Amino acid sequence: MRSILISVYNFFTSFTGIAGMVSKTTVAPLDRVKILLQAHNKHYARHGVLQGLMNIVKSESAWALYKGNGAQMVRIFPYAAAQFTSFEIYKKYLDGVFGKTSHFDKFLAGAAAGLTAVTLTYPLDTIRARLAFQISGEHVYTGIAHAAVTIFKEEGGTRALYRGFVPTLMGMVPYAGLSFYSFEYLKYGCMKYLPGFTCRKCDKNTGGLVLLIPAKLICGGLAGAIAQSVSYPLDVTRRRMQLALMNPDTKHFAKGMVSTLSYIYKEYGVVKGLYRGMSINYLRAIPMVAVSFSTYELCKQLLELDTGLQVS
Repeated sequence: MRSILISVYNFFTSFTGIAGMVSKTTVAPLDRVKILLQAHNKHYARHGVLQGLMNIVKSESAWALYKGNGAQMVRIFPYAAAQFTSFEIYKKYLDGVFGKTSHFDKFLAGAAAGLTAVTLTYPLDTIRARLAFQISGEHVYTGIAHAAVTIFKEEGGTRALYRGFVPTLMGMVPYAGLSFYSFEYLKYGCMKYLPGFTCRKCDKNTGGLVLLIPAKLICGGLAGAIAQSVSYPLDVTRRRMQLALMNPDTKHFAKGMVSTLSYIYKEYGVVKGLYRGMSINYLRAIPMVAVSFSTYELCKQLLELDTGLQVS
């Protein structure tokens, strides 16, 4: 019976993908501005968040705020489903390896889940970044398929679609690992120290408690903020490498992760280089991660697969 429930759970995990699609579409305008700022698009070199949004609408159109969102929608569903499903698998095999009171197994399971998901869907992230970086009147690609074929044919095949993959993998370990670790740790803390405010009793849960939805959202949002703060410079590096060959002046960013990091630091410094667009990232990532984790937890509880946490 449990195997059937787990199969159903894996299906319902796809609802996290639906939640991800909704949340990604909601923050798509911020995503596009972030990409334009991260890669120092010449039209947005001196812009901030609000100026960037207003300039897109003024110089292109309101629809232009959603450039690249189609590729994001194709990507986010399998990404979310693969990430949360593989997390449960890895967590099961790592459970207790580092001791019953340790949460390090959650970090490793989360990191491995992130690596699994990003490996499967990375080419779509590259395509989405290319489409979002285009300015009306300067289009190189007409859509997802055209971008994929053009990059594949003209820039070196599959390797071109995975440009920037190394910094992505290196950034994914702290990002995904800390996301899951922080969420599980915050969840544990709420159940142990603030059960009266953050939890309700649940007889079907072996831990006896489940988090209330507001607590889930807060834990998820904080987990996302912590993870993003640590891994953001590698996210900037990934973007510069993905977009390097769209402009002859930025082709030096395609050489490799270390040289790209070095160039960014030397040319722009820490605040305007390695952490450029970070304020936008908090605005978009915190609610997005909060919704994803909350949906994930609700699915487990609805299917009675949440074993709870021992907090004694």
